[in-house]
Amino acid sequence: MEIITRRKKFTAGIIISICTLLVAYFAISIYFMKHLFLGTKINGTDVSFQTVDQIKSEMASELQKYTLTINERDGKKEQISAGDINLKYKSDEQIKGFKDGQNPLEWASSFFNTKSTKMILETTFDKQLLEKKIDNLNCLNNSNVVEPKNPSISYGDNTFVITNEVKGNRLDKDTFVKNVTNAITNGESTIDLESANCYVSPKYTSKSQKVIDAKDMLNKYISSNVTYTFGDTKKTLDKSTINQWVSVDDNYNVSLDDEKVQDYVLSLAYAYNTNGITRSFHTSSGNTVSVSGGDYGWQINVNKEAQNLSETIKEGKTITKEPLYLQSAVSHDGTDIGNTYVEIDLAKQHLWFYKNGSLVVQGDIVTGNVSLNDATPPGVYRLKDRERNATLKGQDYATVVSYWMPFNLGIGLHDATWRAEFGGQIYQTNGSHGCVNLPYSLAETIFENIEIGTPVVCYN
Repeated sequence: MEIITRRKKFTAGIIISICTLLVAYFAISIYFMKHLFLGTKINGTDVSFQTVDQIKSEMASELQKYTLTINERDGKKEQISAGDINLKYKSDEQIKGFKDGQNPLEWASSFFNTKSTKMILETTFDKQLLEKKIDNLNCLNNSNVVEPKNPSISYGDNTFVITNEVKGNRLDKDTFVKNVTNAITNGESTIDLESANCYVSPKYTSKSQKVIDAKDMLNKYISSNVTYTFGDTKKTLDKSTINQWVSVDDNYNVSLDDEKVQDYVLSLAYAYNTNGITRSFHTSSGNTVSVSGGDYGWQINVNKEAQNLSETIKEGKTITKEPLYLQSAVSHDGTDIGNTYVEIDLAKQHLWFYKNGSLVVQGDIVTGNVSLNDATPPGVYRLKDRERNATLKGQDYATVVSYWMPFNLGIGLHDATWRAEFGGQIYQTNGSHGCVNLPYSLAETIFENIEIGTPVVCYN
C-alpha cells in the first residue's frame, strides 16, 4: 500500500513538472510573439529581445551615423556619409517581415539555427547625390591626379638604364563608382582603393620582360665599335654616336634610325671621296697645276655601306674595315693618283707614262680639235679598257686602230698611223674628235705596260 502511494506521488510530480515546463515554454513563446529571439542581429547589430518598433527606431538612428571611409594611396582618406546621399532603409516592413519569420513557438530552435536570427536590411540612396559627391572627391580632381607612366629607358654614363614606372593615382572611375556603390549597399564602413583595384596601372613595369629586353637590345646596339680605315687615317664610330641613332617606342620596340646611319655614311663620303675633286698635281715640266673634273678617285657605295653598317650595329660587332666602294683609287695617302699614271699636257701636246715612279715612255700627241669644239676635256680619269684592233665609229667615220685605251666615255688613247706629225699646234685646227692620237710606237709601249684603272691626268 505504501509503495502504491509512493508511485502515485512520483507520477503526480512528473505531471506537475511537465505542466510547469509547458506553461513556462508557452509563456516565453508569448513573449517572443512581440520580441526577437536571443542572438538576433540586424546589419551586425544585436537586437535580441527587442520589439519591431524599438528596432526601427534604433536602426534608423544607427543608419544616420553611417560613414564610408575611402582609403586612398599615400595614406589619404575621404568620407561619404549617410546624409550626403540621403541613405535610408528601403522599407520598414523588412524588419516586420523578418520578425514574422520567427515562429514564437520555435524560440528554442534559435539556439541551433542561426540563419533565422541574422539579416541585412536593404538600403536605398539618391544616385544623383552619390554621383555629385563622388565628382567632388579630391581623388577625382584632375588638379590632384598624377598620371601613371610606363618605365622609361634613357642613356647616361655610356649605357642605357631603366627608370622605374610611375604608379600615379589616376582612378578608373567606372571601377571606383562600382566599388563605392557596392560598399554602401552592403553597409561596409571602409573601402581600400588599392586592394579594390580602382587605380589605373601602367601597362609595363621596370620588371616587365619586354622592358628589360628592350634595354638589353639598346645596349647591344651601342656596344658596336666600327673603325673605318682610309690608308693611315682612321675614323671610329662608337656608342657616343650610336646612342643617338637608336630609339624605343611606347611598346618597347627598339629601332635603329636608318636615315641617320645613311647620313653618317654620307659624311664619310663627303670627307673621303676623291672622284671629281680638284687636285694639286706636280707636272713633269716642274710646275704644280690644279686639275678639276674627271671620274677618277675613291667613291663610297653609300647605300650598301649604310646597309652593312646597320647590320653590324644590330649584331653589336666590333670591327675594323674599309667602307664598300663603288670605285677605288690607287692610294689614300698623299695624292691618290699614286706613282703609276698617264700625264697629258694639253697645252704642250705632250704625254708621259710613269709606272711605279719610273718614266716608261713619253712623246708628242694630238688631242681634240679646238676649232670644232672637240677639245679633249681636262680632268683625272680611270682607264676603262684595253682593246687590240678596235674600230672607232662616229657620225661620219669608222677607223680601225691597233691599240685602243678609252678613259672618258668615247675618248681614249690610240695609235694614229694616218698622221705624219704630232705635237705643236696641230690640235687647234686639225685635232681629233676628242681622243688622244699617239704615234704607233708610243701607243704600243703604253698598251703593253698599262693596266685598266690606271689614272689618266689631263691638264692645260
